[in-house]
Amino acid sequence: MSVSKVLLFPFSVLYGAIVGIRNFLFDTGILASKSFEVPVFCVGNITVGGTGKTPHTEELIRRLQERFRVACLSRGYKRRTSGFILAGENATAEEIGDEPMQIKTKFPGILVAVDEKRTRGIETLLALPKPPEVIVLDDAFQHRRVKADKNIVLIDYNRPLSKDCLLPAGRLREPASALRRADYIVVTKCPDHLTPIDKRLILKKLKVKPYQHLFFTRLKYGEIKPLSSGVPVPTLNRDSALLCITGIARPEPFIRKLREYTDNMTEIRYSDHHRFGKKEVREIERIFAEIRDPDKYILTTEKDAVRLRESELPEEIKQQIFYIPVEPEFLCQGETFAQELIAYVAKNKR
Repeated sequence: MSVSKVLLFPFSVLYGAIVGIRNFLFDTGILASKSFEVPVFCVGNITVGGTGKTPHTEELIRRLQERFRVACLSRGYKRRTSGFILAGENATAEEIGDEPMQIKTKFPGILVAVDEKRTRGIETLLALPKPPEVIVLDDAFQHRRVKADKNIVLIDYNRPLSKDCLLPAGRLREPASALRRADYIVVTKCPDHLTPIDKRLILKKLKVKPYQHLFFTRLKYGEIKPLSSGVPVPTLNRDSALLCITGIARPEPFIRKLREYTDNMTEIRYSDHHRFGKKEVREIERIFAEIRDPDKYILTTEKDAVRLRESELPEEIKQQIFYIPVEPEFLCQGETFAQELIAYVAKNKR
């Protein structure tokens, strides 16, 4: 254990005691959880960032929107507004947050809303003239004021819970025992080939209950896309020079993906959900100008592209920015996962 973890460990013990008391109050009914008249699915995790929550939320929305009126409700992390906001055609990441903005851009036909109070957000959505038939809660596993119909909890394959500890010494929001509240446990970012023995070992370590379903996914990167519409996508090769900009919790998988194209790469790493202000704009312009290779481009993640699109970067720089979308791919039983949730909505929708 590192020195910093040793120093922070007493605070983790205190944090764990507070979380334990809070969960006890909800488990015993002293603090009430509210149910709603339409199915509510929660996609969350028990670690801070980096589990692939947004791509999995999008995959669930993609399946549900084919048959139902879908709403996605988030708190809108790091937005510059407060209260309930229903995303319209002119919504921005500043207004609703980068992840909700990404979802609204990809799924313009669904309702996307933000509210730091999830119960109020759901009630407001249900009061609309055309209310949703199913609501997907983004990152709300710890928001126990809402009693979700199905809890889908994501765990990063590369960060086993047994090797982590509670905040602030580690990255756990709750103890691993909180997994008992999950209906579906999805182990994300798995290697392409996971053996049956590997799966059984994970099932045993996670102490999966008989009422729970365990799935495994890997991240599947799509084709490179331009930040600005109408800009042709370049053909990258080993001689191409890339400026890689990331502002996500765990950029390492994205970095590895870019190295498939070239090792001639300069990186700028920002914190998760980092806002690209004037200081960052000047830094990006300067570093990109210092790259002398004529065949040079800026590559970023899909979530960062949302914020870079709204930044004050000059248009000539934006036309050199490209991003790579990512989606989850189930290693097995992906159709079972989707069909079970679709069947639940069909049976319980208002």
